[in-house]
Amino acid sequence: MEFVFTEEQLMIQKAARDFAINECLPGVIERDELQRFPKEQIEKLADLGFMGMMVKPENGGSGMDTVSYVLAMEEISKIDASTSVCVSVNNSLVCYGIEKFGNDFQKKKYLVPLAQGKKDGELHVGAFLLSEPEAGSDATSQQTTAEDKGDYYLLNGTKNWITNGSSASTYLVMAQTDPAKGHKGINCLIVEKNYLGVVVGAKENKLGIRGSDTHTVMFNDVKVPKENRIGEDGFGFSFAMKTLSGGRIGIASQALGIASGAYELALKYAKVRKAFGKEIAQHQAIQFKLADMATRIEAARLLCLKAAWEKDNGLNYDLSSSMAKVFASETAMWVTVEAVQIHGGYGFVKEYHVERLMRDAKITQIYEGTSEVQRIVISRSILR
Repeated sequence: MEFVFTEEQLMIQKAARDFAINECLPGVIERDELQRFPKEQIEKLADLGFMGMMVKPENGGSGMDTVSYVLAMEEISKIDASTSVCVSVNNSLVCYGIEKFGNDFQKKKYLVPLAQGKKDGELHVGAFLLSEPEAGSDATSQQTTAEDKGDYYLLNGTKNWITNGSSASTYLVMAQTDPAKGHKGINCLIVEKNYLGVVVGAKENKLGIRGSDTHTVMFNDVKVPKENRIGEDGFGFSFAMKTLSGGRIGIASQALGIASGAYELALKYAKVRKAFGKEIAQHQAIQFKLADMATRIEAARLLCLKAAWEKDNGLNYDLSSSMAKVFASETAMWVTVEAVQIHGGYGFVKEYHVERLMRDAKITQIYEGTSEVQRIVISRSILR
């Protein structure tokens, strides 16, 4: 068993760390307060090849492995989870889904510019549209419909909580074509944002990842060409589940980064803040907190890397990705709360960053499969 990163992986990790510090950290508090989408940061990440990290070069990507993706996601998420979630969705859900299950036409027309993150010099990212007002964890209950009209589908419905909802130019939309078949009647359609009948709702006012572009997206008699269906008729639900399994590695890595960022800030603060005549890092109560934080983070990191390694080696990673996500997200929540506690009153102040990381941590327990859903996946696997 090898625990040493390759030179290339270390270079990618350093590049992501340097980018986060130099490009994401300046203005991160202001972007959070104003709910400003980090467009400039995403455009620069696209130039560096981070928006299609795992896509093959012939499809416009950088051809990196999943382990490198985990390392990059952790470093960016230490500083700005609003930026990293855009990276995650575009990589793990949109690009992966089209490259793995799309046909040559779809790869050429849609995957190449998505992997490059730009088209005609403009920002070009994707979004994954599964959740609905009445279909969150129960993804089988799709109310969005795609009526078969011969050479096109007529798309109607509403999708909620869509990351990159307004900034994306390409949507992967799950919709019900044959209700009698239940989840086997669901299809995934590639929908362009500029199609007639696509309406983007107001941006959600969220607790955390406030810079992330989260919207409701509505479809009113949208004509989607039949050639934009991914896979065979009825493959949509399987497509969503298979794609989300990889997406959980991205969100687990985001959670890991949030936890790591909070821990590093708490460790630094504990070494300079004095109480009762000595640095608080010299008090056993704080030492034990830091020890537990470091231990949980390392365990979460190993789970993320194991899932990534399994994916890179063509193994089934459904179980490991669910374990990584549930553990890393709960670690992020616990570590960030402790980081605020170590900072004391300063932890409640925005300029010290830990309160933002605490707010950002919560969503990792919810999106791309709640902690409860992950435990269902895990329990089903171990109880076979």
